[in-house]
Amino acid sequence: MSEKTVEDRPSKYPLPMRCLHWIRAALIIGLIASGWYMTRLPESEMATALVFYPNHKQFGMLVWLIAVVHIALRWRYSRIMPTTPAALTALERILAHTVHRLLILMIFLVPLFGYLLSSTFTQSDGVPFFFISRLPEFLPKNDDAFALFQLLHRVSAYLLLALTALHICGAIKHRLTDKGGSTDVIPRMV
Repeated sequence: MSEKTVEDRPSKYPLPMRCLHWIRAALIIGLIASGWYMTRLPESEMATALVFYPNHKQFGMLVWLIAVVHIALRWRYSRIMPTTPAALTALERILAHTVHRLLILMIFLVPLFGYLLSSTFTQSDGVPFFFISRLPEFLPKNDDAFALFQLLHRVSAYLLLALTALHICGAIKHRLTDKGGSTDVIPRMV
């Protein structure tokens, strides 16, 4: 059985990876929007405590789990995934690889920092996760640690937002300037 060469690789990502990409994209955009909205509401508002925070927490942990599955799928499908388009300039290639790697890193770190801030918050009753009543908390309640993780969660979420915008702009740029051409990457993920 011979190994596939770069030229033999398919033009699309495997279906499980494409599905996870779009599910994760929708969740991340929703989480960034809800996080921005809920942090501007007064804490005394019941909707903030009863609806936004628990859902933000559990969907954040879902994004983290999807990121773990994504890494496993990348490893599993590594030999059959499309390669970086050869027609990209050296700068575009470096930018694409850097943005993708930072996106993957932030998709792991943002939910982790959120989990840790919730775990250390003295008034938190834990992190719900859909049908599991509460995820275990690994750190003790501590106001100083909470302040640190809150800052890390906020800064990393804004970095994730910026990277997501770069990712989308790059895909749109190649769609508009090279529709159907070798650097049009959108068909690979739809």
